[in-house]
Amino acid sequence: MAMNSGLGTDPALNSGGLQQNPAAPEGEADEQPDTRRLSRGRIVLRRFRRNRTAVVGLIGYLLLVLVALGAPLVLPYGYREVDQTAFLQPPGGDHLLGTTQAGRDVLALTVEGLRKSMMIGLGVALLQTVIAATVGAFAAYFSGWFERVALWVIDLLLVVPNVLVIAIIMTTWGSGSSGSVLTLIILLSVLGWMLSARVVRSMTLGVKNLEYVTAARYMGVSGPRIVFRHLLPNISSLLIIDATLAVAAAVLGETTLSFFGFGVQAPETSLGTLMSEGQRMAATYPWIFLAPATALTLMLVFINFVGDGLRDALDPSSKSGGQA
Repeated sequence: MAMNSGLGTDPALNSGGLQQNPAAPEGEADEQPDTRRLSRGRIVLRRFRRNRTAVVGLIGYLLLVLVALGAPLVLPYGYREVDQTAFLQPPGGDHLLGTTQAGRDVLALTVEGLRKSMMIGLGVALLQTVIAATVGAFAAYFSGWFERVALWVIDLLLVVPNVLVIAIIMTTWGSGSSGSVLTLIILLSVLGWMLSARVVRSMTLGVKNLEYVTAARYMGVSGPRIVFRHLLPNISSLLIIDATLAVAAAVLGETTLSFFGFGVQAPETSLGTLMSEGQRMAATYPWIFLAPATALTLMLVFINFVGDGLRDALDPSSKSGGQA
């Protein structure tokens, strides 16, 4: 009895026989360490942030976007305005980057060309990725005649001389202030999705027979819903990387076409048209060529930095982003 009485009055024991820490605040005894696993998105973001080159590329590209959108609001001259007192004026004074032989401000032209090239690059990348993802995933999932037709169309478009087709169409129907930009976006998208669609098809073939896809099929989920809700999210890493790299490819393609006179048509301007105008006087009036060439180089470098960073962040086997 005495032993039982001593145990009952021991302050180190509670009514359930569990020892408490008298110094700990009330409620801390029940707290458990946070063992929740990080989501895939947070892991990718953490790996991307650890890649300094990718962060520099993202910051640089956002700064270029800010310049392309905000600079026209503060510049003293518009890209279509002509200064009758300054023809081929070197950089300095009211024209920080000089003027062209027509008296137009090179800085305003470069900013407008940068904006047009960015708009074309983003538009082409978005439309091209949507077409490639839809055609490739549907071809792999439905197979049969749909897959045969899709592969036949892909093979046919791969042998089409894209530059020649775009040059002919732009010469015929690409005139006008905004028609040339819209036409160029559509043409570059329609003639540039085929290789990405083949890769999407191959990756979709590897996941379409997984358990969750089979379960969704047996539950009566429609084929298009399975493709967009289950298959494409599973290969989203590829689509993100492909869209990022497609921006650079589209900008370079637009610049090349505009350089030879088949891209953006007057009175609109782009980096390619500016470089085409400036290359004839690159030795005597270099600022006309150097300004758009520098803007194009910086934009492509920043986009490639971001693309490489996304690829490394989304690839679990890559070491560049460190451990999650």
